Amino acid sequence: MKKLAFFIAFLVSTGLYAQKIAKPDAPPQKIVTDEYHGVKVEDPYRYMEDLKDPKVINWMKENTNYAEAVLNKIPGKEEMLAKMRELDGRTAARIYNLKMSDNDDYYYLLQKPEDEKGKLYYSKGYEGEEKLLFEPDNYKSDSDGSYSILGLFPDNEGEKIAIILAPDGSENGEMIILNRQGERLQDQLDLVDYVSWLKDDNSLVYTKLNSADLTDKNRQLNLKSYIHKLGDEQAKDKVVFSSANNSDLNIKPEEIPLVFYDKDADKLLGLVVTVNKALKLYMAEPGDMNNISWKQLTSADDKVEDFSLSSNHIYYKTFKNAPNFKIMMAGLDKPAFENAELLVDSPEEGPINDFEISRDGIFYVVKSNGVEAKVYFQPKGQQNAKQLELPFTAGSASLATKGSKFGDVWVTISGWTSPAKRYMYDPSTDNFKFQPLSTPAEYPELDDLVAKEVMVTSHDGVKVPVSILHKKGIKMDGSNPVMMYGYGSYGATIGPFFSPLLLAYTLYDGIFVVPHVRGGGELGDDWHRAGQKLNKPNTWKDAIAAAEYLIDEGYTSSEKLSIFGGSAGGIFVGRAITERPDLFGAASPQVGAMNTVRMEETPNGPVNAPEFGTVKDPEEFKGLLEMDSYLHIEDGTKYPATLVTGGMNDPRVSAWEPAKFAARLQAANASDEPILLLTDFGSGHGIGDTKTKRLENFANTFSFFYWQAGHPKFQPTQEMGSK
Repeated sequence: MKKLAFFIAFLVSTGLYAQKIAKPDAPPQKIVTDEYHGVKVEDPYRYMEDLKDPKVINWMKENTNYAEAVLNKIPGKEEMLAKMRELDGRTAARIYNLKMSDNDDYYYLLQKPEDEKGKLYYSKGYEGEEKLLFEPDNYKSDSDGSYSILGLFPDNEGEKIAIILAPDGSENGEMIILNRQGERLQDQLDLVDYVSWLKDDNSLVYTKLNSADLTDKNRQLNLKSYIHKLGDEQAKDKVVFSSANNSDLNIKPEEIPLVFYDKDADKLLGLVVTVNKALKLYMAEPGDMNNISWKQLTSADDKVEDFSLSSNHIYYKTFKNAPNFKIMMAGLDKPAFENAELLVDSPEEGPINDFEISRDGIFYVVKSNGVEAKVYFQPKGQQNAKQLELPFTAGSASLATKGSKFGDVWVTISGWTSPAKRYMYDPSTDNFKFQPLSTPAEYPELDDLVAKEVMVTSHDGVKVPVSILHKKGIKMDGSNPVMMYGYGSYGATIGPFFSPLLLAYTLYDGIFVVPHVRGGGELGDDWHRAGQKLNKPNTWKDAIAAAEYLIDEGYTSSEKLSIFGGSAGGIFVGRAITERPDLFGAASPQVGAMNTVRMEETPNGPVNAPEFGTVKDPEEFKGLLEMDSYLHIEDGTKYPATLVTGGMNDPRVSAWEPAKFAARLQAANASDEPILLLTDFGSGHGIGDTKTKRLENFANTFSFFYWQAGHPKFQPTQEMGSK
């Protein structure tokens, strides 16, 4: 659910072409009563969880057709969409997902303004000649599905690359292999979720989903890692890491087993993961794959979130007794975490967000107050690190190296008003060399923007960082449209980031706001835990506090304030508007987790229990019930205009969660504001969407919010009605 997608909405109360657009009938209620630990819970739309029921599908399609019809009538939307296309098109070539080999082979996805999806390219080094290797539209061109590339996995020598594709947002990965000339090998593996090449580059290991059926509750339970030898049929592949094969490791059904080979250390690594940041890590020698002897390096108690290896050492990023994280180092002769010694102490100024090992030492990023990134370099064998003087003040920074044997280090920095720029850093001269991947673009509109960072007092006295982005010279008279975005789960940090699409929103005088609510990682592990499970109410209460601040300070009024978020951010939105419906003029939970009490009944539910809780535990059930937006809807309440979106092929949040929420909200709403449901029947969680779909989704959302806020460019004519 980590990944986001953004969609749409409309105001029914305007009467916009109401005579031409038939509003769907409300679905019937059929109450099912469950009892959890002595608490009875009524569910009036349980039957909607059957996405194979024609009546359910027809109701969802009727709502989608209705939403699409009215959205297409919003004045100003097409102009905004054209502006988004123009801003996006200023970058002649966008390059992402770069993979580099020891031999300087560059594999990456490239997307030009006319391209709907990224295509696979190859070059020899940064300045090598660019060669197109693979176009996803040519893969199964006779199929009805629209395939996108989800992952790139070059082999150790850079001679071959495995790529994972999936159709229509399903994330049902299909793996194929190409050589660096673009010629396809005969191998094809289905339902692949992760790939790692082994030492010989003639075989690889992969984790496989159990089913292509997105409604199969066992799709992600008791997963297995397999070994595949090039040229063999997939049916011959053997299991090498699983709960069945490795019963002594006590791998739980919801835990995902991964295997990969690290060429720098020449070791085999076994990783057991859920959404829990605390990893369970194992190591083995890369010998007989039929008889692997795993040695445990970390347990959940070690609180290791990330790690890296060199030829002699393993490095652990841990939050054990270090809410801002620290980095420990152990020799490969005694690699267990218990033998590790401190390398980088926990910073006082903020959490360590990223780190990389190079030939010369360790580089790491510290995020101050969630909004300013600082990069440090600690030379090998030394105890003190120095802060690097970045080319410009960075809101966010990320690091990349070719591996621990090389001195090459790349730093990519960006901010709310600073497009991302990539630099190569030379420790010997302490200099940065601009080395962009994507074609640089100019945005003179940024000269008129202001990015402000404030601290807002939440319900319990805790100070919450809030980012505010707007044009210069706005009046604080409560008349400004404001769009508030948030997430607040998994310890994920939101921004600062630059987006041409958000720039398009601000060009219409709207204010973009990000409250860095608890549940995220902006202020370290404690900030994450303070918005998790039974502490989850802090997530939406922080949002409510930010909304009240914006109104009190004259940025906006409740009628002009919109709130949106996707995936786990659906909790952020759904509970904010169910707890304080009077505070918002519009809302859009997008592919959101809206019915958390029932989430474990979905294929992706059990793996998320460490973050949200399980109904099997009496206390954690209380947390799930409190964060359940669907179950907090009350009859006869005036709710804000709300667009609810879902994806029929969504493997992360089943489409019935948004559908149930929309149905319940429609039935309970006492205002004239619209409650729309838009289900994308050709997409999933937004991953793999085409450029056109992505831009249209943003244009729909932004134009809806402006309409609700009374912006004159987005108001219907008098003949059509007005806000």
